[in-house]
Amino acid sequence: MKDSNSPIHRDPDKYIQELIFGDIFEGVGEKAVRTRQARTTTRSTNLSGLPSLPANLPEFRVIRSARRKRGISAIRQNGLIEIHIPEKMTRRQEREIIPEMIGALLRREAKLKRGNEVLEKMALELLEQHLPDFHERPASVSWRSMRERWGSCTTIDRTIRISDRLNGAPEYVLACVLIHELIHLRIADHSEAFYAQLARFPDLARAEAWLEGFEAGIQLLPDSPVLNSSVD
Repeated sequence: MKDSNSPIHRDPDKYIQELIFGDIFEGVGEKAVRTRQARTTTRSTNLSGLPSLPANLPEFRVIRSARRKRGISAIRQNGLIEIHIPEKMTRRQEREIIPEMIGALLRREAKLKRGNEVLEKMALELLEQHLPDFHERPASVSWRSMRERWGSCTTIDRTIRISDRLNGAPEYVLACVLIHELIHLRIADHSEAFYAQLARFPDLARAEAWLEGFEAGIQLLPDSPVLNSSVD
């Protein structure tokens, strides 16, 4: 069950999110957003006279911004690759840069990916470091495709699942979500006793700010689904 009283549900306006997720907020409220639909490019686009795009590219869209003078960037938002480019870039330049930017993003993501074994090792280290009096141990810790939760724990079989959206997140953010689920191995609800244990994690406020900034950035983008992620 979602916990609306969890610290993770604090008002995101209390955080300086532009400092945390500059790329996510860039272009919001300006011409790039107002004309987003007209300027969206997908791999199915076939513009006469322009270079062809590889057929095996993942789904993406291009967003032009008048604020950008030279810089270009590729980021993933809610599973979709977004390529941000200056307004003045030509369509030919755009088509030429798309495969390069997508390739760079995919290589970067591959380096950041953590396997289930990394999660399991981190969980045991966190127990020893922050919950040394806990004798409970997870039977398994694994990644799962979850869009409405950051993590979940089944106390009966002691299995923990972490949203794959966090694969590539800063280590302190992943550690915070893991600790939350590890505490559930002993305390099933979100009582005062639960939050007393969670308070042992020194980077709690910092991690919550990161998670709320991530959600707020997605919700501010047009055509994005409304997300209200929590840890359970």
